[in-house]
Amino acid sequence: MKRTLRILAFAILILACGIWAITGANRGWTKTSTPIKKLDEVTGIEGIEYEKRFSPGVDFLALALFGSGILLGLSFAFRKP
Repeated sequence: MKRTLRILAFAILILACGIWAITGANRGWTKTSTPIKKLDEVTGIEGIEYEKRFSPGVDFLALALFGSGILLGLSFAFRKP
């Protein structure tokens, strides 16, 4: 059980860091929509439209670190067989 919890904690941490890096390494808060600048063809005025896109931020990483830390801490509660 001890080894399983430690492996699970490590896997959660690596997976969260990988997802964060692949989706753009956003160093702000987690966003569910991203602003995109669009140029109006008729008037030539630049406007902003929002596209639905999940972009995990540092709070996502902090939660993953906290969760893996909890699992790692729980692994120390078990004795050796």
